[in-house]
Amino acid sequence: MKYYIGIDLGGTFVKAGVVDENFQIVTKATVDSSDVVGEPERIADRMVEAANQALAAAKLTMNDIENIGIGAPGSVDPESGVIIYANNLSFLNTPIRQYLEARTGKQIFVENDANVAAYGEVLAGAAKGVDDAIVITLGTGVGGGIIIDGRIYSGFNNFGGELGHTVIVYNGRHCTCGRNGCLEAYCSATALIRRTREVMEENPSSKLWEVVGSLDAVNGKTAFDAMRLGDEAGKMIVNEYIEYLGCGLSNFVNTFQPEVLLIGGGISKEGENLLAPLREILAKETYGISGVKSTTLKTCALGNDAGTIGAAFLWQIYGE
Repeated sequence: MKYYIGIDLGGTFVKAGVVDENFQIVTKATVDSSDVVGEPERIADRMVEAANQALAAAKLTMNDIENIGIGAPGSVDPESGVIIYANNLSFLNTPIRQYLEARTGKQIFVENDANVAAYGEVLAGAAKGVDDAIVITLGTGVGGGIIIDGRIYSGFNNFGGELGHTVIVYNGRHCTCGRNGCLEAYCSATALIRRTREVMEENPSSKLWEVVGSLDAVNGKTAFDAMRLGDEAGKMIVNEYIEYLGCGLSNFVNTFQPEVLLIGGGISKEGENLLAPLREILAKETYGISGVKSTTLKTCALGNDAGTIGAAFLWQIYGE
């Protein structure tokens, strides 16, 4: 049996997993990195620490693994192994591959974390066996991963795939990226929470207040829960949210025509409450004719494990 390590590099935690050749995670470990943000070499130490903890739990050593893959936030150059820019890590042109190779003696592969998660779903998740897929994650922001012909697509400068920063409302809500009207400004969990609070303030008799009790307690489920109670304000929020998301997804289907389009992140746990109306929008809004194969819309299957598995197998793309 061959083993690999996949590392998920975050701004607060470093997560590492030992993954076998059948895409199964054997063991996992998490190490706090919040106190060393902005210190690349100390973060590299934490990454090695997490990897060693996962190895120890699997009763393996660094000598037992083939190589290590890293999913990192921000813009990453896979060829050089440099994190070009990651604002939540305060990284700028950070040679993370060099740091890890010096500490482990292993070959290191690096990619953007959203791309890595998309690759994991293609390898072992809801898009397994598919050559062309898009993964959208609805979290604090809206992340995107594009897989074309079984490989990660990120453009000539590695900044591609930022699907959350495509505009769906011209001159609309301001986005943290600096543009106005981005998908992220309407369809991230952050945006849904903000919109729910706005509607609650406008509707003091809404059952939204029964669901959470206060504005501070609002989360991505609040509007859906109120809708299930028959609340009109909750229904309005959900319908509005789905219409915006459907617009963005239709754009992606019309651009890429992926075989599978996956939705991940906390809001995806709504399952068919989210997917069924989105499928109706896609059927109306995407380009095509009756009888032609169309994109399948599903939720992600691997959760946080997608990034670990995808990172562990980056060698299949970049090790050739």
